[in-house]
Amino acid sequence: MLIYHHVAADTPRVSSVTAAELRQHLQYLRDNKFDVIGLDVLVNQLKQGKPVADNAVVITFDDSFENNFTTAHPILMEFGYPYTIFISPGSIDNRVGPVLSWDQVRTMAADGVLVANHAMNHEHMTQREPGETEAEWLARMEQNILNAERRIKQETGQSHQWLAYPYGEFNNQLEALVKRLGFIGIGQQSGAIGHSTLLTRIPRYPAAGQYADLANLAQKLRTLAFDITDYLSANQQIGTNPPTLRLSVNITDFLRDQLRCYAGPEILEPKWLNDNTFEVTASKPLNRGRSRYNCTAPSLSKKGYFYWYSQPWLNQ
Repeated sequence: MLIYHHVAADTPRVSSVTAAELRQHLQYLRDNKFDVIGLDVLVNQLKQGKPVADNAVVITFDDSFENNFTTAHPILMEFGYPYTIFISPGSIDNRVGPVLSWDQVRTMAADGVLVANHAMNHEHMTQREPGETEAEWLARMEQNILNAERRIKQETGQSHQWLAYPYGEFNNQLEALVKRLGFIGIGQQSGAIGHSTLLTRIPRYPAAGQYADLANLAQKLRTLAFDITDYLSANQQIGTNPPTLRLSVNITDFLRDQLRCYAGPEILEPKWLNDNTFEVTASKPLNRGRSRYNCTAPSLSKKGYFYWYSQPWLNQ
C-alpha cells in the first residue's frame, strides 16, 4: 500500500510529489503489470484470510489537501486506478489550511473514490490532555473516531470504518479501541501486507519526498510481509528507551543469518531466543518523537523479493 499527501511543486518536499512524479509512478505500475486494487478489496481479502497477490498495490492519500482534487484526481481518473482519501472532517468544516471542500469530496466520491477516517481534526491521538485519565482519554478518542465517521457518512454516504492514524501514531490501547469499535487501523510505517498483518496497524510505504524516486519505489513494490506468528514486544509507544522489538516469525522462506535490522543507519544484530523468535535493541536511546526499526531478509522462493517489516516507535 502506498501513501501520498501533497501532489504539488510548491509544498513541503518531505510530504510531496509533483504531478509528473505521480504520473511516473502510475505509469510504472501499468508498465510492470501491477494490479492496482481498492482498499475495500484488500481489507476484504485480509478479513477472509485470502492471500494478497505479490503484485497488488493500493493507493491512498492522507490529510484532506485540496491538491488531491485539483491535481491528483484527474491523473488517477486518467489511469482508471481506484484510490482512497483519508480526511479529517473538522479540518474541512473549519477550513484549516489548503484543504478540500465538501463539494470537492462529494465529487471525488461520486467518481468512485473511497473516503475514509483520519480522525476529526488530525490530532495526535495518543496524547492525553493535562490531568486526563486513561479511561477519559479512551472515551474521548472513541467519540472522536465515531463523530468523524458520522460526519463523513453525512456528506458522502460512505462509512468504511477505516481509521488512518494521524502522523501514524498509535499504541496498544488505541489499537484495542479500534478493534472493539470494529474499525480497521492503518499506520504510516513501511512494510508489505500479508495474512499475519494486524488489522489495527496495516502498513503503508511512503511515496513522497526522498521516497518519490522511482528506483526507491520500485524496490519497495517488490517486498513481502514476514509471516509473524507473535508480536511479543511491539507496542509503538515505548516505555524503556531504547525499546526492544521481539517477534516470532515463520522462517521457512528466508535464512536466519540473512535477517538484518536497522535503527536509522545503525545495524542491529538480531538475537535469536529460539528457532523462530528474535529480538533487537538499538545501542542508544531514541530521540523524542517518532522513529523506527526496519527488518529485512531476502526471500528464498521469490528471486529479487525481500521480506520487510517496519516497527514504529513513539517516544513522547
